[in-house]
Amino acid sequence: MKIGDLAKRTGCEVVTIRYYEKEGLMPEPPRSEGNFRLYGDTHIERLQFIRNCRSLDMTLEEVRTLLELRDAPVEECGEVNALIDEHIREVEVRVETLLRLKQHLMSLREKCSGTWPTDSCPILQGLAARG
Repeated sequence: MKIGDLAKRTGCEVVTIRYYEKEGLMPEPPRSEGNFRLYGDTHIERLQFIRNCRSLDMTLEEVRTLLELRDAPVEECGEVNALIDEHIREVEVRVETLLRLKQHLMSLREKCSGTWPTDSCPILQGLAARG
């Protein structure tokens, strides 16, 4: 199949597929006599794997590492576990940061219970004073 067909079957944009190819995440597809790239089931499956990893907010480097490990099927999966454990820790830090952000926003919102002229708005004043 051509790249447009691969994009339709996987729900992935053509430019994204080409980007993954350029980054070395997708194997180089064979070419037709007309020099079109020809993709097969292995490309579909690999692209779905990449997209699943990206949906979990994994970096391209993490995806690359997982693909390398996946391409070595006789290796033990300890490194996979370590990578996922580290990713979980990073997510926990981001969750904590987002919770602090939410608390700050709620604190700002609590400063204003009515409607004020914008030059007297407690939220705008609070944002101007934040440092």
